[in-house]
Amino acid sequence: MNNSQFAQLGLSETLCLALNKRNHTTPTPIQQEAIPHLLSGRDLLGLAQTGTGKTGAFSLPILHLLAEAEGKAKPNKPRALILAPTRELAIQIGAEIEAYKAGLSIRHTVIFGGVSQNRQVEALRRGIDILVATPGRLLDLRAQGHVRFSAVRFFVLDEADRMLDMGFIRDIRKIVPALPEERQSLLFSATMPKEIAGLAADLLTDPVRAEVAPQATPIERIEQYVHHVPTAGKRVVLEKILSDPDCSKVIVFAKMKHRTNRIAEQLCNVGIEADAINGNKSQNARQRALKRFKSGEVRVLVATDIAARGIDIDSVTHVINYELPNEPESYVHRIGRTARAGAAGTAISLCDQSERGFLRDIERLIGAKIPVVGEEPAEAAQPEKTNKPRPAKGKGRRRNRRRGKNRQPESARRAA
Repeated sequence: MNNSQFAQLGLSETLCLALNKRNHTTPTPIQQEAIPHLLSGRDLLGLAQTGTGKTGAFSLPILHLLAEAEGKAKPNKPRALILAPTRELAIQIGAEIEAYKAGLSIRHTVIFGGVSQNRQVEALRRGIDILVATPGRLLDLRAQGHVRFSAVRFFVLDEADRMLDMGFIRDIRKIVPALPEERQSLLFSATMPKEIAGLAADLLTDPVRAEVAPQATPIERIEQYVHHVPTAGKRVVLEKILSDPDCSKVIVFAKMKHRTNRIAEQLCNVGIEADAINGNKSQNARQRALKRFKSGEVRVLVATDIAARGIDIDSVTHVINYELPNEPESYVHRIGRTARAGAAGTAISLCDQSERGFLRDIERLIGAKIPVVGEEPAEAAQPEKTNKPRPAKGKGRRRNRRRGKNRQPESARRAA
């Protein structure tokens, strides 16, 4: 493989130079699949695991085509619109575009909620080519007249299934009809639930389908384990796991915002440097926590599922599920924070009795049983029981028993 591989996909020399400066010489599978089709103007449905280079797959051809197009950005009228479900993912996409566009006369900006809109409004007023946005803030600024969609030539919906999980589908369905009919549309998703399939059918015209890995399959390089432990014992087990020096950069996932703060505080109290990130934190606080974690100033980041996607941090050695997610797909996205950029990684889950149903759902989704560390409780190893209705109480029930009618096998009666 040589440094001309991106050029062979059809990208300009300027973009190839920017890629070489970042030591990106070999396209990822999703990039190999998507870029030629996008350069030819096709709509695209991209299905790929998190961390597979999706941002480059859509941003590189958009930059190439915008650089070739005539005209320049007009005030409040972006020529490309990229929607992301979270602030962190929007910021990450913006950072990637910033790096890729070196040497190109292309402007971009990122808008999201939770901060003052003044700088965002000013950037839009000056004119930008590429707008990266979260749905809520985008609709707010459009309602105020600061964003108009009439010049949008490229539309990207990234992490569509996460949009569904976070309740943004209604916002998406408000945005799409306002876009010009003549446009190139791209939808990327890690999974394809029924509602996302319907959205793709409405959004895309004769799309190319690029699928580089089975849906919702964890990256094979991730070693997965589960500890069966009572809720009250999770903190001790977590501290024991983190005592291993190999746990040098760890993301710990919990469900509740307040619990991430408490876990981080408890870890700091025993000498383990940790920060928390959740939806209650200000954007500046979240960015500070991410910066400290990326730099190695703290080695543990405790997060809600807000960090399950869209945060591209190199060298995360371990993901620990302090609590298992209700949705099995979220498990896949969580553990995808490790084993990125060709590295290996480890995912460890702490499962109490109330979470064993979630664990079974996860194992069904990934098609494998997760190895157990320590002794597996007998009840956890049993197949899931089937709740069948018992015959009604009273004389009719006794009469049916005597006649042998509606009598259930012994195994079914035990299961009931």
